[in-house]
Amino acid sequence: MKSTLLIAIYMLLATTQLFAKIKNAKTETVKIYGNCEMCKATIEKAGNLKKIALVDWDKESKMATITYNSKKTTQTDILKRIALAGYDSDQFLAPDDAYNGLMDCCKYERTAKIAVKTDLPKGSIMVKEKQNGIKEEHVDHTMPMEKKADEHISPTIPIQTTKEADQMQTVFNSYFEVKDALVSTNASAAAAKGAYLVSSLKAIKMNELAMDVHMVWMKVMKELESDAQKIASNKKVEDQRKALILVTKNIYALMKVAKTETPTYYQFCPMANGGKGANWLSKENEVKNPYYGSMMMSCGSTVETIN
Repeated sequence: MKSTLLIAIYMLLATTQLFAKIKNAKTETVKIYGNCEMCKATIEKAGNLKKIALVDWDKESKMATITYNSKKTTQTDILKRIALAGYDSDQFLAPDDAYNGLMDCCKYERTAKIAVKTDLPKGSIMVKEKQNGIKEEHVDHTMPMEKKADEHISPTIPIQTTKEADQMQTVFNSYFEVKDALVSTNASAAAAKGAYLVSSLKAIKMNELAMDVHMVWMKVMKELESDAQKIASNKKVEDQRKALILVTKNIYALMKVAKTETPTYYQFCPMANGGKGANWLSKENEVKNPYYGSMMMSCGSTVETIN
């Protein structure tokens, strides 16, 4: 027991010393997929750079704490190196040959993500393995470091285009139709519109999303589709209204980063959700409450306008 405690203290002190050596330190938590202690060793080895980046991955939660010198590298570069070692994150998909090269015990369940390219952006930290096994680190100083931070964007994710705006607008329009059906207290119409919303969510092409939209989409997509499906498959308007609360939360998160055709009004009713209050989104500033319909049509107010 005593020896275990001493080892734990030693590991804590060693980690603290490593963190202290990293200047301009920035710490972030990200999800990286893997299974075992072997995965942990590979992930941390791929992400670590002496005095520049330190990765601590937990196999149970799949969460990695990344501390890095924000003037010399970025989270994007670190996750790319880890992806090239065979491990997916919510930002990057490891190349198939890297994933297939993992031991059988390390092959985790994969979900669709953006594939990482083998080339790192200009200005990033590049790690080369010499024949004698010693790592050589090189930083490209051909442009100011402040400018580089803005350019650490995966080349596979383009700037927002009309095509991207269209597919997100389809999602938003489907949401508005669901909301309007609930304003009318029409459960069958809400279910039908909910089915359209589910279809529009499934039709989203992630590789056509801008980086900021893509990152939010990856966080909300599963929950959003699940809650939209509850509206589509339910025949009770009360249950559909409960699901709308959760759908609204994630549609709001997407709308904050994606372009919309016209201003959208974020509205709130303090009486909804059993007195806890609930929000909804509307194309109109006039309050038409989807949680009560004609019973309390004007209950609520606009709390934010999203342009």
